[in-house]
Amino acid sequence: MRILIAEDDFASRKFMLRFLAKYGECDVTVDGMEAVDAFTMALEANEGYDLICLDIMMPVLDGYQTLKAIRDIEKENGIPESTQCKIIMTTALSEGRNVQKAFELGCVAYAGKPIDQQKFENVLKKLEMI
Repeated sequence: MRILIAEDDFASRKFMLRFLAKYGECDVTVDGMEAVDAFTMALEANEGYDLICLDIMMPVLDGYQTLKAIRDIEKENGIPESTQCKIIMTTALSEGRNVQKAFELGCVAYAGKPIDQQKFENVLKKLEMI
């Protein structure tokens, strides 16, 4: 499995990388624009990501903008919804409107921080990622 982690906080980035590395090859970006660039390059190389973990509060492009940009790129490339990469939002923002906005933009799951490893693994199993 190919995984992209977009996280600006060093400690969170390190945790996510250590946690997800056992499930596949991980790339890491520190802001939304880097995530969009990494996604685009992977797609162009026919090595698209299976899973993207996006923090919402990031510099340059926030997680919502990044999510929308990635979904727009997939649409422009004719990628059907059924084969689009799975995107999980990871954030400390747990208010209902934040969760709803993320799902409206196309995420498949929403994980609150601090990340509970067992719950996150259950989400990955539910999404048939592991």
